[in-house]
Amino acid sequence: MNRRAAVYSASRPPRKLPPAVLPAARPPAKKPAKRGFQSRKLQLGAIAAVLVAVVAAFWLNRAPALTEQQVEALVHRAISEIPPVPTATEAYEKIRPSVVAVRSAPDDGEEGTKAMETGKQEYQRGTGVVIVDSGLILTNLHVVAGARRVHVTFFDGTESEAEIVATRPEHDLAVLQAKSLPDDMMPAVMRSTAGLAPGDQVVAVGFPFGIGPSVSSGVVSGLRRDYVSPEGKRVLSNLIQFDAAVNPGNSGGPLVTLDGEVVGIVTGLLNPTEQRVFVGIGFAVPIENAASAIGLNPF
Repeated sequence: MNRRAAVYSASRPPRKLPPAVLPAARPPAKKPAKRGFQSRKLQLGAIAAVLVAVVAAFWLNRAPALTEQQVEALVHRAISEIPPVPTATEAYEKIRPSVVAVRSAPDDGEEGTKAMETGKQEYQRGTGVVIVDSGLILTNLHVVAGARRVHVTFFDGTESEAEIVATRPEHDLAVLQAKSLPDDMMPAVMRSTAGLAPGDQVVAVGFPFGIGPSVSSGVVSGLRRDYVSPEGKRVLSNLIQFDAAVNPGNSGGPLVTLDGEVVGIVTGLLNPTEQRVFVGIGFAVPIENAASAIGLNPF
């Protein structure tokens, strides 16, 4: 069984994790260094610059004469070397093995057990994402608050009880430790929000109304937003606003880039009516805040 520790999309290695929180783990698998969200724009710009230089040199007689066919061949070659733009489908395929369905029962009594086993609505439903190969899962605190029994279902159907091992109320976050793990579980890749900008494409994956896993795509609508829950009980700040469709049940799920890397944890939606349905404004806790809930802060 080949497991990985927490994985980051950054050139700098993560800081050491507090021994009291996490067991010793192998260093994270190295990934090629990236230049943030503008890497593809830089590649395209470099290719365009090369083409301009070739054509300029040709017209200024600073290079051997090129035929029209040679110039066309250079253009086609440069275009063929442009990396393909990732899609929402590819993002979903990358994050899917790390996404879990979360169910929490109100107590350990007969009612709670029956609700968990029969699928009745007495339990709270939500989503989580595995971020460490030891089975540590990030989700929303409001998904598991007050629960004494929490179950998670992994992508391959493996079910496990989970324990709440840490909370961060100011960010509506909870950390779960699954007791049983699938053999081929893969932790999500976490990506710094540095460079994230309005208009960047993002994907949300989760279990809206318990249906899923479901995927929706959209863009970042804004940064550093504040959010007050409909009941007025939760006041959150420094949130990512996005317009990928989310509904009750998406809470705790990952918000990812088209590269399939987690930049936030979905935490709420805004609706001026009394209906708990999506009208185009969702919020996510930046992954830096989410990961710090268990001592991970590599960015």
